[in-house]
Amino acid sequence: MTRRVERLPVVTLDGPSGTGKGTLGLRLAAQLGWHFLDSGALYRVVGLLAKRRGVDLNDGAALSRLAATLPVEFQTGASDTEIVVEGAVVTAAVRDEAAGEAASQVAAWPAVRTALVQRQHAFRRPPGLIADGRDMGTVIFPDAELKIFLTASPEIRAERRYKQLREKGFDVNLAQLLEDIRNRDERDFRRAVAPLKPAPDAEILDTTQLGIAEVEARVLRLMRTRGLA
Repeated sequence: MTRRVERLPVVTLDGPSGTGKGTLGLRLAAQLGWHFLDSGALYRVVGLLAKRRGVDLNDGAALSRLAATLPVEFQTGASDTEIVVEGAVVTAAVRDEAAGEAASQVAAWPAVRTALVQRQHAFRRPPGLIADGRDMGTVIFPDAELKIFLTASPEIRAERRYKQLREKGFDVNLAQLLEDIRNRDERDFRRAVAPLKPAPDAEILDTTQLGIAEVEARVLRLMRTRGLA
């Protein structure tokens, strides 16, 4: 008799920068005891290492080789994820705006995305996974039990990012952040491979007027209706 293997549950959180995906994902994972995947951090690390090693961000082949051998580890806590590359903590460097801009550029290369697929799938471990990114529900985990797409106005997202970076000690300019967010949105929504868009069966949440606690409560309610929490 063939034993039925149960599929490990996944909840995906997709959407543009500044919608609260990362904070929401960490809070949900901590509350449920699930694993957490910050897929954007993988692309940020590729961009960071490319700059450090002198790899041209327009060289898709070289970037894909770097992505395939990415020497990165994640140490996830209740409020943040420490990112370790070759034994050194690089969290601050990975979280700054330069790394975010580089991530958006390297993510446009199909070979880079392909190289990172298996690494992302490896995060699907018992008892479940909260996956944060741009294409989690459309490409990486299309069979996810619940898909959430978060959105918010560019102005609100820029303000949130500004406060977040200032609290971490970064010297940032609000007007420049808004311009960067709009440029990144344009690139992410229009790229040929895995463009940023909601999955057909995604639940869309506009967080413009919502605090993180209210967003978390809404997602938990959706999870409960599907027997996930």
